[in-house]
Amino acid sequence: MTPANLDFLHQHLSRALDDAPAHTLRLFHGRGRCWEGLEHITVDWLQGIVLVCLFREPPANELEALQTMLLQVSQSGGWQRSQAHSLLLQHRYQTDSPMQCLVGELPEEWIIEEDGLRFLLDLGRKQNTGLFLDMRLGRRWVRENASGQRILNLFAYTCGFSIAALAGGAEHVVNLDMAKAALSRGRDNHRLNGHDLSRVSFLGHELFKSWGKVKRHGPYDLIIIDPPSFQKGSFALTRDYQKILRKLPELLSAEGRVLACVNDPNIGSDFLIAGMASEAPELRFERRLENPAEFPDAQAEGGLKAMLFSRS
Repeated sequence: MTPANLDFLHQHLSRALDDAPAHTLRLFHGRGRCWEGLEHITVDWLQGIVLVCLFREPPANELEALQTMLLQVSQSGGWQRSQAHSLLLQHRYQTDSPMQCLVGELPEEWIIEEDGLRFLLDLGRKQNTGLFLDMRLGRRWVRENASGQRILNLFAYTCGFSIAALAGGAEHVVNLDMAKAALSRGRDNHRLNGHDLSRVSFLGHELFKSWGKVKRHGPYDLIIIDPPSFQKGSFALTRDYQKILRKLPELLSAEGRVLACVNDPNIGSDFLIAGMASEAPELRFERRLENPAEFPDAQAEGGLKAMLFSRS
């Protein structure tokens, strides 16, 4: 990070905070590789909290200069007008991704809003906060298409898709994730939004050992697949995604749809299109959902790939 890089980021953040949105939003997405020298930095607006994430360890002098610049931002007129009260710096390159509080306090939990829905975030205790902001338009699409649907949400994490689906009138959503603590937070999120939990199921199982349980709740009108690129001991994207795709025909209803996602910058849309053609040829590729404008990427295939397929 050169002084010019830091000056650019300073000006960018000051302008963004001067017109801070009422909802949660990414303010700066360096990981999209659109700004040379800042590829390892992201900044999120969490409705009163500014969260800066570092994904690569900078030299000590650059880290000190970054912290000084961020403190200057916290003294700007834009910061005051935004009514921000906390500035957090997360060191994602370190074990356990520790969170450093530069201004204000570090709340362990924080409620944010997206499209009128509320989500409970974890700050300072885990690597991820509990909601992936680049999937905002995917959750919106699910909400707009969920009415009367039976939905399977694989790798559900804290059930963001499930929250959107219930808000959109889904008949029932089955959430599967081997991390039971994440599913417990998903229950909290549903309660936070006043949802009827009798319309939601939570399966805390490893997917590849649980096909029977998954199938018993089907058939499904929509299946959502949003896996991590790698989960030690249970999932590797390039090795295991095809195993899921070949199971889709027996899980889907006659006119069922699939939202299949990949968020590895090194794996493009063709991975899913070709994989589906090979493993579930009766499913037709419809289109790729757009990504939020605040997540620009120097390469079209570098960002999130959220791909729609249909059986009809």
